[in-house]
Amino acid sequence: MHSRSGSLTGLRPPITHTITPMTDQTNTRDLSGKTMIISGGSRGIGLAIALKAAADGANVALLAKTAEPHPKLEGTIYTAAEEIEAAGGTALPIVGDVRDDAMVVDAVRQAVERFGGIDICVNNASAINLANIDELTMKAYDLMQDINVRGSFALSKACVPHLRKSENGHILTLSPPITLEPRWLAPHTGYTIAKYGMTLTALGLAEELKEDGVASNALWPRTLVATAAVQNLLGGDAAMKMARTPAIYADAAYEVLTSDSRELTGQALLCEDVLKASGVTDFTPYAADGAGAELGV
Repeated sequence: MHSRSGSLTGLRPPITHTITPMTDQTNTRDLSGKTMIISGGSRGIGLAIALKAAADGANVALLAKTAEPHPKLEGTIYTAAEEIEAAGGTALPIVGDVRDDAMVVDAVRQAVERFGGIDICVNNASAINLANIDELTMKAYDLMQDINVRGSFALSKACVPHLRKSENGHILTLSPPITLEPRWLAPHTGYTIAKYGMTLTALGLAEELKEDGVASNALWPRTLVATAAVQNLLGGDAAMKMARTPAIYADAAYEVLTSDSRELTGQALLCEDVLKASGVTDFTPYAADGAGAELGV
């Protein structure tokens, strides 16, 4: 168990990278009976977020491409659906690609037809390529733009009419706070542009939808998170020693998604800050490599 003291009800605007908890710390919401649609949720962080919601009895529509097993990555959209059902949720696996507008619209239609509406949209699908300008092909650049930025915008757009009807509608985009510090910009400028584009989407939608009571926030970890992408692309075992488990992302996302959508919106949040504001005081259980992990920020 993670040490906690209190709970998070919401964090007030305006758009900032800091968290100001509300005076009233009572959060009685859960995700029972709520419907989430999430892009790319067949493994890793996306699946962890889906399973956290499923534990409350949520409905989860998964929009992902992985229908067949990948040689280097565990899980498919169907194995993810089985895990969601086992955790207590109701799953709807939808094979599709966020780059295809018709597939996105049809996925939302299927979710609404099956569950009666949509309460939560999670933009999790993301392509990563950390090559510098000399090595990054324009095809790889376009892929990151199409999945990360355009895909997040497209899925959010398709969900908005239904989120407006929800009593506590949320859009959550998995992308970082925007900083112009040079160390975060290079040597992977193409990837940074794509991830910052996701955050701009999240913050822009918050302003567009605030009068409708629909929240839109971005969420990002302070440290690496132990996923197959980290193992395969970001440094192998050495990177994993500096990583936290996907549970830290799932727990932080849960706090955001159960908050009042009219109170917590328009922010680029960090997982650890969200959990601290909700009362978590001990982060050692999140260490992927055990209590002695080198959790540098």
